[in-house]
Amino acid sequence: MTYRKARSSLLETARQNLTESAVRKGDSINASLESLQANLLTASESVLLHEGSAQASQNYIEQLAQRLPTKVQCVQFTNVQTAELIASTCGNQPLSDEIVQMWQQQGNFGPGTGSGVHIKTVLSKTPSVPAPAPAVSENDPSYFDQLKLVLSAPVYLNQSNPLAVNNSGVPDYALTIRSTLGQRASDRRIEPGSLTGYTVVIDQDGTILEHGNDLNRVGRNIKDEVDAKRLESIVRNALQNRPAFLHLFNFDQEGIELLSGYAAIPSPLSSGEERKWVILAVTPLDNALAGLKEIQKVLFTLVVGLLVANLLATLYLTRDLALPIEKLQDYAMNIQCRATTERVPHNLSIREFNRLAEALDSMVERLKAWAEELETAWKEAKTANQLKNEFLATISHELRTPLNAILGCIRLVRDDCCDNRDEEIEFLQRADDAAIHLLNIINDILDISKIEAGTLSVVMEQVDVKRLIKEAIDLQQSAIQQKGLQLEFQEDSQSITVEADPAKLKQALLNLMGNAIKFTDTGRITISTRIEGLKEGQSFNKANGGNGSMQPHLVIAVQDTGIGIAPDQQQKLFQPFVMVDGSRTRPKGGTGLGLAISRNLIELMGGMIRLNSKGIGQGTTVEVVLPIVNSSPSIPVALESKTPKEQNR
Repeated sequence: MTYRKARSSLLETARQNLTESAVRKGDSINASLESLQANLLTASESVLLHEGSAQASQNYIEQLAQRLPTKVQCVQFTNVQTAELIASTCGNQPLSDEIVQMWQQQGNFGPGTGSGVHIKTVLSKTPSVPAPAPAVSENDPSYFDQLKLVLSAPVYLNQSNPLAVNNSGVPDYALTIRSTLGQRASDRRIEPGSLTGYTVVIDQDGTILEHGNDLNRVGRNIKDEVDAKRLESIVRNALQNRPAFLHLFNFDQEGIELLSGYAAIPSPLSSGEERKWVILAVTPLDNALAGLKEIQKVLFTLVVGLLVANLLATLYLTRDLALPIEKLQDYAMNIQCRATTERVPHNLSIREFNRLAEALDSMVERLKAWAEELETAWKEAKTANQLKNEFLATISHELRTPLNAILGCIRLVRDDCCDNRDEEIEFLQRADDAAIHLLNIINDILDISKIEAGTLSVVMEQVDVKRLIKEAIDLQQSAIQQKGLQLEFQEDSQSITVEADPAKLKQALLNLMGNAIKFTDTGRITISTRIEGLKEGQSFNKANGGNGSMQPHLVIAVQDTGIGIAPDQQQKLFQPFVMVDGSRTRPKGGTGLGLAISRNLIELMGGMIRLNSKGIGQGTTVEVVLPIVNSSPSIPVALESKTPKEQNR
């Protein structure tokens, strides 16, 4: 299969290269003819030919023969009127009597004359250089040039008006050259593997004008060839511009198969008809498939090498394969039974087994890491379950306490156990206070549920922070007095305005002040405000770093002298349902939702909450940070809360 594919690939390459070679050869012939015609017309207009003597004309045409880029065999200058040869580079025999007669009879030619230049081919097998040129042996390949052309251009004495001499337009002189466009003898040699091929030129009527490998076929018609049908098919396809690629037989030598690519070019002959030449690039089939022998050698060597390698590999594997497999099997069994802590052996003689051992070792390490992660997750789940139980116990206690108070007070009034109306009002007031406390607990649970679901919204508007803080202090004043605490409010003289939801901001401040009162038995609670700068474009969560200009923001600090919080436990306070050290905090009451709700509310309003405590028994400071807005009025904007996953984004 590889051999067939290689052969097909070489044939396809030969097909493409021969076709491209035929196109290039046709372009080369066209370019050479155009160059010859242009140079001949330019030379025919020379002043030396019009006004000079015979000797000057002789010198001029000798120089012209050397200057022309194409191989020129002879240049002649003839008087058309008298058919007298005035100057020649190849003896006194005219190159073509037909051309002089043609000029005498017809003057300028009609269609197909090629810009005033008459062209004809010379198909006779004659020496390249007419007498008296130096003798050349017939055995020399350069003796015969195949595609010989005779080009003739008219020369008028009166160039401005060619008909001034006679009405027929017959030129006074004719400048004629004989040139060859066939390939050189060195180009006829086809090297093995070369896919350019030798050139064959066939006229539209089937006459062979050039044959790069057999001079005797020049002038013959393709109908006389053994492989005439294939040649006629090539000419027909070329004239119709249909691409094809055919094999030829017996067109070069008997019994040799040839490959041929072709192209068609316009015929340059001055026949008055639009004709074409078919250019063939031909090469022997063996030459196109020369690389196949090397491929055969490579394939043979490869097959033999594979057989030898297979034999050696079989011997090697049968000896060294069993032991490493047994070692890996023992290791896998020990790991399965958890009876070993040794690493998998890596000193195996086969490299692939060493890689397998490394993969097994890496897999075992990952399994151990996953086991540790599962154990950690199990502990966290156990802790979460314990927190859930504590929360349920706490919330049950918190709900049961006000409910019992409500039930007790209402029943005392219902059963007429009160001595007077004032005592009834006192019991009803206690029931009302317990109901409000119960309502606050339920509201906290609903708020945290809305926050988790992402449905809590705030309405932003400009708020006077100083006034809002005073309202919150008034609401907590009685609780402060009952515990005998000192309250300090360090307020600025100027009014500070932020953009926030006043109800939600007051709720957050009340939660912070309530926690400070709840966890402070003696001492004081200090509430202060200050203005700090926050770098523009910087997140509140990264307030200590970044670049940019400073943007002012308000800091509301609630500082107490209460029980304090250990540094490693401070971040847990912002998680819902979490109470740090329940043995110390449970007697204080509460659901553990206040800080979590407050943080979400403040962040929903574009701010943040910071908590700081030096340790247990050293008090706690909680700060609310909000951006300060300018004095221009703003339109209230409703913002919806985000779920914890959206907040993490």
